[in-house]
Amino acid sequence: MVPAALTLFFALVLDRLFGDPHTPFHPVALFGRFVGWWGRPVRYPVYLQRVVGVVLWIFSVLLFAFPFWMVECYLPPLVLLLVSPFLLKVTFAWRSLEEHAFAVETALSSGGLEEGRRAAGMLVSRDTATLSAEEIRSAAYESVAENLSDSVVAPLFWFAVFAPFGLGLTAAAVYRAINCMDAMLGYPDERLRLGWWAARADDLANLLPSRLTGLVGLVYFAVKGRFAPALQTLRADRRKRPGPNGGWPMSVIAGGAGVKFVKPGIYTIGPGERSLVDGGPEIIGAVRGITLGFCSFAIIALFLLG
Repeated sequence: MVPAALTLFFALVLDRLFGDPHTPFHPVALFGRFVGWWGRPVRYPVYLQRVVGVVLWIFSVLLFAFPFWMVECYLPPLVLLLVSPFLLKVTFAWRSLEEHAFAVETALSSGGLEEGRRAAGMLVSRDTATLSAEEIRSAAYESVAENLSDSVVAPLFWFAVFAPFGLGLTAAAVYRAINCMDAMLGYPDERLRLGWWAARADDLANLLPSRLTGLVGLVYFAVKGRFAPALQTLRADRRKRPGPNGGWPMSVIAGGAGVKFVKPGIYTIGPGERSLVDGGPEIIGAVRGITLGFCSFAIIALFLLG
């Protein structure tokens, strides 16, 4: 398991150095275009959409994960050790979470509300046309908090779980495909039937990672002297966000940072002891601390298994 531990370590280094390349040829971008091609409900009769959604979901997962499986199974060990950090990096996005939050802050400071609303609209599915500055920041930072589990901890968790069986990269790729299809299809609109299984599968894939993210967050805030408010908010607010998973990292980070996440008319999470202008840096710090804490544990565990 020493190669797996090194893969995880160097994948994190690659992410911090380079982030996500902004290119249409990124594997996830290519996969997203493929899903966008078949994921149009108007292509299928209503009575077939659920079946089509399941069949094409299975095909899409296999299609995306197959190259990772081939590399993992057939490359010589030394070559695999050199290539695997790059492949694992494809499946998660840590630095880009911070970049998205900074982009919203920059838009608000340089272009005012309209630019801030436009920048926030690129991150979230809600209507941002009437949001206040604090609500714009809430949209950005709660997206960062939620995606800490979806986009960072979850793929790395599944990598670490399956690495002892020689399938870590494959598992991370399977998760990334599942999460991508949920992000594109898992909505209660005209995509409801076509994307019903994509949404359910993503809920299942994130069930353990979201709770683990929350638990690591409690440890992080305990070190920071904020364990009690983080735990209190977790207990009180984790079920306020629709869905079984997103409320765990959001409530822990909101409570620990002392901020409030608000989606107008849907939920309010956190104590609101301070504004997001003041609490934003603490949220970014928590994302870094939780990521490093989880990955340190995973790397040590993989070394010990080795």
